[in-house]
Amino acid sequence: MDSVTGTSKMLEIAEIFHSIQGESTHAGRPCTFVRLAGCNLECLWCDTNHTCGERWTVGAVLKKVEHYGCNLVEITGGEPLLQPACTELAQCLLDEGYTVLLETNGSLPIDTVPSEVVRIMDLKCPDSGMMSRMHWPNMDLLHAGRDEVKFVVASRGDYEWSREIVRRFKLEKRCAAILISPVWGRINLQELAAWILEDRLPVRLQLQMHKVIWGPDATGV
Repeated sequence: MDSVTGTSKMLEIAEIFHSIQGESTHAGRPCTFVRLAGCNLECLWCDTNHTCGERWTVGAVLKKVEHYGCNLVEITGGEPLLQPACTELAQCLLDEGYTVLLETNGSLPIDTVPSEVVRIMDLKCPDSGMMSRMHWPNMDLLHAGRDEVKFVVASRGDYEWSREIVRRFKLEKRCAAILISPVWGRINLQELAAWILEDRLPVRLQLQMHKVIWGPDATGV
């Protein structure tokens, strides 16, 4: 058992790094990322190597995060909710005073995540090939003042599907932010902006800031 945190639960960690947050309403802020290994989906446009990891105790992860001296932490993947110790890590980070974001792919129940965590739920659009895997009861579990919903769009069809989901579920009343994020290099940004404006859609157009800064092939950023 870890002598500092009192926990010996293990996590499969792909990487831990300090960078500029590239997405969500926290884009532009320094952030420490804890990327957990493993995913239950195979999105066609996935740009993350999440298959390989090393075993860390929750306590060791906390020490590594502390090393960077940054108050904003994002737990991501892969799919972090596949690992039972993920929720313990999130609670430990909250207990240490961190602002905690957790990005999840929308296929697993989010009610196990501590309520103070900002849950960023990535609803999979048709072009991802994973639309049928979404856990729709999650829509009723969103915190209107805190959580965010993201749509990664690769085409006009993806955008129209996202638009209908936003309207059907009245997402602007269910979450703190609705993010429309284009797949890098797959969609014309001016056209996407025009569609949003034409539809008066209550969303935030989100570009992946880390790719703008370091390029689409950079790792550890």
